[in-house]
Amino acid sequence: MTVAARTLTEHEQRERRAWFRARWERGVAFNRRCRIRVTRWDPEAVEIVLPYAESLSAHEDVFHGGVISALIDTAGAGAVIAGHDFTKGSRLSTVSMSVQYLAPARGHEAVAYARCVRRGHRLHFADVDVMTDGRICARGQVVVTISGERPGVGDPIAPVDPINPIELLPEE
Repeated sequence: MTVAARTLTEHEQRERRAWFRARWERGVAFNRRCRIRVTRWDPEAVEIVLPYAESLSAHEDVFHGGVISALIDTAGAGAVIAGHDFTKGSRLSTVSMSVQYLAPARGHEAVAYARCVRRGHRLHFADVDVMTDGRICARGQVVVTISGERPGVGDPIAPVDPINPIELLPEE
């Protein structure tokens, strides 16, 4: 049985995009732990900043490759959902991802620049570049599927606690 998609007004579409932006920073525990910041979130592209922490490193002053891969996944999915038509659903899952490491990810932060390059009925494709200290250190492609409704879309997202703003990974 097929369920008819709900028609959303442009205002409701904007509200959902804003909700997902807040969720990316404050509603996803992993993203909070990594202390990511969304510095751009619009239908054309997203920009996500990941500050360096020793707990995210492979070697002294170098981000772990798995962390860079997670940043690519997070930014690519964000680029898709930031410009998504929510009449087509809101439950997003990564289907596949490829990562090319081009240089060691050294620097005080990694910045992911992502844009959705193709929107399909269910499958959507994003390209992501990650830069550290002004140079590209990794590039990735992310494929996500969006279908069905994500439970809790639109529910309040707790503000960051000003006394303990970020759950940090334990330092060694």
